This record gives sequence, structure tokens and C-alpha cells, in this order.
Amino acid sequence: MGTSVRELAAATPGSRDRYIDLLRVASLGTVVAGHWLMAAVTDDGIGNLLAVVPELQLLTWALQVMPVFFFVGGFSHALSYRSLRRRHPDRSVYSVFLRGRLQRLLRPTMAFVLVWGAAALVVQLLGGGGGMTGVALRLVTQPLWFIGIYLAMVAFTPPLLKLHERFGWGAFGALLGAAAAVDVLRFAAHVPFVEFLNFAFVWLAVHQLGFLRADGRIRMPAALAATGLAGAAALVALGPYPLSMVGMPGEKISNMAPPTLALLLHGLWLVGAVELLKGPGGLFVRRARVWRGVVAANGVAMTAFLWHLTAMLGVYGAMIAAGLPLRAPASAAWWAQTPLRIAAAAGLTGLLVAAFRRFERPVRSAVTPVPGTGPIAAVGITLCLFGILGLSMVGFGGLLEGRTALLIAVHVSAPAAVAMALGGWLLVERAGRPSLPVDGAAGRRA
Repeated sequence: MGTSVRELAAATPGSRDRYIDLLRVASLGTVVAGHWLMAAVTDDGIGNLLAVVPELQLLTWALQVMPVFFFVGGFSHALSYRSLRRRHPDRSVYSVFLRGRLQRLLRPTMAFVLVWGAAALVVQLLGGGGGMTGVALRLVTQPLWFIGIYLAMVAFTPPLLKLHERFGWGAFGALLGAAAAVDVLRFAAHVPFVEFLNFAFVWLAVHQLGFLRADGRIRMPAALAATGLAGAAALVALGPYPLSMVGMPGEKISNMAPPTLALLLHGLWLVGAVELLKGPGGLFVRRARVWRGVVAANGVAMTAFLWHLTAMLGVYGAMIAAGLPLRAPASAAWWAQTPLRIAAAAGLTGLLVAAFRRFERPVRSAVTPVPGTGPIAAVGITLCLFGILGLSMVGFGGLLEGRTALLIAVHVSAPAAVAMALGGWLLVERAGRPSLPVDGAAGRRA
């Protein structure tokens, strides 16, 4: 029988940084709520509320909180990797680190991918897949880009943590400078394809801030927030950067895909802001009831994130099937209907979480490193990364027509992306699993 939320909350060590757990839950919850609110579904397809009401794009400067999640990831990855190094100073811990960090990420992701892949294949074999269904089959995998980026962060943690330990803020500054150089080459020199490098430089720089936080080196959060906010505002006001910090349909330049220097400075502003709130936030999350809620939410956060668009599309599908009118986005009737739609999406997400949460439960496993498995783990996570990113781009529409999407100069189909993701996951699992029986300290979870 599993341990209850109340027991887990009560067993929390006093040294645990509960505010980090609160930030993880709050950032994912904000992303989910934002997706539900921004979806503007009409008879012609699925649009974006921010395109209908451009004035609302300014809200993305507070609500585009994905940098906070990646910042929290950097903090957690630093602690986890250092813990393994202390316990096994004479061995490479890379494969064990990867497996331990990815279990609760990839298991629910693979369940999502396989369920949706099978459903999409059945629908298209039966002659469906057009119209709104086809749009849904393409849209439902888009949030997987976040999983792919997070995989890259986990993969690069050891070398980037070593750079951090040697250069501190200098390592972050190098990534910041690289992101700025990419934008100069992109916008001033018009170098083709260089912008895609910022998928690495921008997000890994935000991740690097988590390392700095782990060492207590973010000492002037107000200055960090002010610098980031002023810098991002200047770039948007004077440069080619759009106002919205999330992607907009049809825009020529996006701050998100690929990421820009403006988005990185936005990340600085958010990190500084949440660090300013660390004191009151830490006191708030120490309340017993609040902490139990955070523990419960953390246990299903990834499952909820993966399935929240499925729930939203299910709500709209039910409305269409019932013959309910789809109100014009941003109209008075649409706004009046919004709380009911969001409540219905939350309820359906809860049902999906109940059905699939088992895949997010921790799995007890040994953490004794096996020599020579690092390269296998590296190949595995690379395959996973490209498979997940490819699937986020191509979606499940057009399976029978062989639909592909361009991923770093290579056309990738959904079946190929799924095969890469599954094969890579199995390699990571194999590399990080010890060959010797579990006993004693080797059996404790990282």
C-alpha cells in the first residue's frame, strides 16, 4: 500500500526547501490555466485569445512562467547530482542520474504518447482525422516541446554544473552572451538557421540560474528582476521583438520558438521576482494544509500537464456534439461561459489524472552506478530528446499519409518520433539499472 499524502507531508525533512516545490506546482498550474483560457475555438478551428485581443499580450509578462519551472529544475538537478557524487565519489554517476531524474518524467509521457498514438491510428483507419479532429490530433502533442527541452537540461547538467562550480555567474554570463550573439547574427546579419541555437542557450541559461540559487548566490533579486524587466522592455520597444512572451499564430518573429534574448531577460525578471517572494512564500508553504496540497499536486503535476489539453479539447468536443453554440472569442457571452469551460476542463483533467497517475508514482530502484554505461545513457537521452521534440512538431494527424515535420534538417514522422523516444527511454533505463542485487545503502533512492 502506498504512502498517503498526509504521511509524506509529515515525513518531510526540516531542511527541505518547500518554496521550490511550491514554485514547481504554481508554475505548471499557471501554464495549464493559461492554455485553457487562451484557447479560442470557433467553427473554423482553434485560435488564440491573445490574437483576438492583442492588449492582453502584456499579461504574458507575468503569466509566461515556464522559465520559473526550468529555474526550479536547475536547482533540483544540482542537488540530486551532487548527492550522487558524494555517495559514489569513485564512480561515474551519469547513467544513474539520468534514470533517476527521468523516471517520473518519461513514464507518464510514454503512457500519454502510446494512448494518443493508438487512438489517432484507430480514428484515421476508420476514416476520421479531418476537420476539428485533425486539428486536435496535431495540437495535443505541442506541449511535449517542454519535455524535450527539460530532457536536454537533465542531459547537460553534469558539464554545466562543473562550469558553474568553476566560474559561477561567469558560466551564466557566457550563455547570456551566446544568446545575444545568436540574435545579432539572426536579426542584423540575417544568418540562416542560427536562431535555433537559442533553444539551447536561452533555456540552459535559465537552468543555470537554478545552480546559482542552489549555492545561495542570487543575493540581489530586486536588481536581477529590475535588470531583466528593463532589458526585455527595451528590446521590445526598440528592437524586432514582439510584445507577447508566448507564441502567436501567424507571427513572423516569436519570442518562444525559437527563444530570443528578450525571453531570456524575461526569465531574469521572473526569477528575481520569485526570489523576492521567497520569505513570505516559504512561510506560506510551511502551513500544514498548504504543504499537503503541494505534496499532493507534485505527485500528479506531470500527468496533469500532459493531459490538460486533452481535457480542454474534450470539453469543446462535448459542446459541439451537444449542439451548444461556440461563442465568438472575447465576446461578453464567451467571457460569461469561460468559468464553466475551465471548471469542466479541470474536472475532466482530474478524471484523466486518476486514470493515469500510476505512471508518475516513484519506482524504488538501486542507485549503484555500473561502470561503462554513461555512453549508453547519453545515446538514450539524445534519442528521447529528438523523438519527443519531433512528435511535438508533427503531431498525430496524417499518420496514414506519412505526414512529417522538419526537425534540424531531417523530416520526422510520428511513428519514427515515437520509436526514437521509446528506444531512447529503454536505453536510459538499461544504462541506469544496476546488474547487482539491491541491498543496504545501494537500494536507497536518490
